[in-house]
Amino acid sequence: MPKRAATSTRREESLSRERIIEATIELLDATGEAGLTFRALSEHLATGPGAIYWHIANKNELLAAACDTVIARTVDSTPITTPEATIRAHALAIYDLIDEHPWVNSAIMTDSEGNSPLVHILERIGQQIRLLRVPKAQQWSAISTLVGYILGISKQNAVNRQFGITHNLDRSEFLDRIATKWSQLDAKTYPFTHSIADRIRTHDDRDDFIAGLNLILRGINAPAR
Repeated sequence: MPKRAATSTRREESLSRERIIEATIELLDATGEAGLTFRALSEHLATGPGAIYWHIANKNELLAAACDTVIARTVDSTPITTPEATIRAHALAIYDLIDEHPWVNSAIMTDSEGNSPLVHILERIGQQIRLLRVPKAQQWSAISTLVGYILGISKQNAVNRQFGITHNLDRSEFLDRIATKWSQLDAKTYPFTHSIADRIRTHDDRDDFIAGLNLILRGINAPAR
């Protein structure tokens, strides 16, 4: 009996936590959060659930670990130059990350043992806000506005993309239909919406994201009034 227990322990230890997390990321990318179960992960790793439970307690911890890993890689690989350029680089890297891994949307706020993947983003961007010499009393407002914008727009972009895939929509055709409807609105009742109808046809989501980010950065850098 002791010999069998020792063999079981060696088998469980041979499957590293890092390999489990990598397999979790692969499974999430392939099936989304709904497809992540310990059974599916066990099959993906060609092992038993017990070998996974040896390292990770539950699905919440799996999600947090997978999200934490991809976000840490992203922010750690972002080049650091001037504060503004670094914030832009981080923001675009996160935007592209969520576009590539839509499951990060729901996993980013997952907390496991007090550690949230969000901390990586807060810390990296927060350091640059300090370097911009934002007064301490305004730093919370600056970071919450920036991160709220980055995550909110990135999430909406990923949701829109998934919606298009699910419903087999052609983006250009879809936007053209919207633009046509808006252009037909009464110009007196909807003057602004009517005026931007043509812009809907040609706008680029990533460019719009950068433009909005620049507006926020200009506000952060503006002298206090």
